[in-house]
Amino acid sequence: MSYRTVVMYMEIGCFVVCVCGWILVCSTMPTEIWTWSEVDSIVLTTSNYFSNLWKDCISDSTGVSDCKGIPSMLALNWDIHMCRALIIISIILAFFGSMLVLVGMKCTKIGGSELANARVTFAGGMNYLIGGMSAMVAFSYYGNKIRAEFQDPNFKPQRFEIGVGVFIGWGGSTLLVVGGLILSIFAGNEGCHSSPKTFPQYQYRDPYTVVPGKKSVASLDGTGSNDSQKSGTSSGSRVSSISRNTSSTKTSGSYI
Repeated sequence: MSYRTVVMYMEIGCFVVCVCGWILVCSTMPTEIWTWSEVDSIVLTTSNYFSNLWKDCISDSTGVSDCKGIPSMLALNWDIHMCRALIIISIILAFFGSMLVLVGMKCTKIGGSELANARVTFAGGMNYLIGGMSAMVAFSYYGNKIRAEFQDPNFKPQRFEIGVGVFIGWGGSTLLVVGGLILSIFAGNEGCHSSPKTFPQYQYRDPYTVVPGKKSVASLDGTGSNDSQKSGTSSGSRVSSISRNTSSTKTSGSYI
């Protein structure tokens, strides 16, 4: 099995994990039981109080429940607004992360080249990672607040316990963080590596080479002319000797 095939199956698995985490985080928004408390007044009547970021509810032993939305947003504490904002940001980032990863995966062949697909997948993985961290901060802060109020001996109002919505949120945000981290590592290793820049190699001069000057050039020209004159005279002498030999052979033939 090649490395590309392993990365492709890894991307598919991480995409499924992140989508499941995104669905779990989205399911916490309509879930009513983020906090709950049980109050026993008499034997036959038991009241259950539960709430989330958007409304407060109460139910009795007969199964009848009544919910009331929070009337004023400005009357809420700053921590409730912070948790709302972080969870909504997490849902939006995970949605765009799903779109990017779906385009950039190797099995879809939509993005184009391998390098472009890897970079798109890296961007989707970072969206998953940041969204999961945002949701984790929101659910962890909310759960820690409930724990601190429950264990505080000086806390006079009614004490609540951590509900099922917070646990679902922890599970979904964990899946987003794990899937986004694995996608970011593999896709970033493939698509975000910096190519080394090659510079032309500087060629140093030989320290022992002598650059000829004007006088040396003139001397070289003089020697060249002398050599040419010598070669010319030698060739002339050779020609004259050859002509003398031919003339002598002619005269000897005439005498015969």
